[in-house]
Amino acid sequence: MSRRISVELAKRVKDLPPYLFAAIDRMKRDAIAKDVDLIDLSIGDPDIPTPEHIVQRMKKAVENPAHHRYPSYEGMLSFRQAVADWYKRRFHVSLDPKTEVLSLIGSKEGIGHIPLAFINPGDVALVPSPGYPVYPVAALFAGGRAHLMPLLRKNNFLPDLKAIPAGVIKKARLMFINYPNNPTSAVAGRGFYEDIINFAAKNNIIVCHDAAYSEIYYNNQKPLSFLQIPGAKDVGIEFHSLSKTYNMTGWRIGFAVGNEKVIAGLGKVKTNLDSGIFQAVQEAGLEALNTEEPVLEKIRNRYQERRDALYHGLKKIGLEVEKPKATFYLWVRAPKNFDSSGFVAHLLEKTGVLATPGSGFGAPGEGYVRFALTVPVKRIKEAVERIKRRI
Repeated sequence: MSRRISVELAKRVKDLPPYLFAAIDRMKRDAIAKDVDLIDLSIGDPDIPTPEHIVQRMKKAVENPAHHRYPSYEGMLSFRQAVADWYKRRFHVSLDPKTEVLSLIGSKEGIGHIPLAFINPGDVALVPSPGYPVYPVAALFAGGRAHLMPLLRKNNFLPDLKAIPAGVIKKARLMFINYPNNPTSAVAGRGFYEDIINFAAKNNIIVCHDAAYSEIYYNNQKPLSFLQIPGAKDVGIEFHSLSKTYNMTGWRIGFAVGNEKVIAGLGKVKTNLDSGIFQAVQEAGLEALNTEEPVLEKIRNRYQERRDALYHGLKKIGLEVEKPKATFYLWVRAPKNFDSSGFVAHLLEKTGVLATPGSGFGAPGEGYVRFALTVPVKRIKEAVERIKRRI
């Protein structure tokens, strides 16, 4: 007689769409199993190593027994002070490291947890689409629902606040925005942030700005921080990550900064769900935040070479693509005879080049494909040649 229990997933998990990048990983594994010479331009995982001075600081910190115990829930004050100092240098924004800075196990973790602090069942989170898949999922896990704000080319991939129904606004508690944007690579100006702040203040909505790509920019066109705009700290916070700036995706360290009450709410969730970041990683993060500008400029220059090679190559083939001012992504129109998924499948099967379907980021992304600049220029040029022969 079987004693095996009947296992049934919770409704919140049953209702989840397939996680986009898990599906991409399966496509990658299948291609590699078939001995395909894969050129992977799908996931935004930097191939450039973490700078050596950060690695060395980590090695030294790991040997310190003081770091082998439970870390601080909020993050080491020295790390939070380094975050505040970096914001002051980079954006001229003043932050209290004790109340306005919170360490995160990567910004994804903070984004996933914040609706638990502020969304009740039936509440709404305003979410950009196409956008990072975690935004709507986080709202779902908290018992709320996501209202999608389409990012359209005609609006420069900025949400149209006037198009949000009054009934939705009334139920909205959070709004996610993300610039420089993943996946469209769009940037936002001061006027947009001013509109967001006024909208949030009028409707009592917490703004969560995901600024993970603020340091991947070109031609010295530095993106703004949301917090640079007067009134921003009154209505929201900004998420940041060391992953892209310092090539530290695997290290899992980021931070949230801004409105102290919002930071405290997120911190309360975290104290109940995790035990903070390994202190040796925080020591490495502190070192990263004090990296000299020439090191970062070298990284940006490498991405710019890749951007130019892919942009000019795809443009020459005849694909519709705009040159990004920031991020390491290109948002490319699929040929008219393909939808997003069909074009990605065609590229993988016929060329061994793997991209990400725009539809995976939300319905308004249909008809687009995202390419990541995460392989050397030589491989990018090879990818262009392969695509050229098959379109």
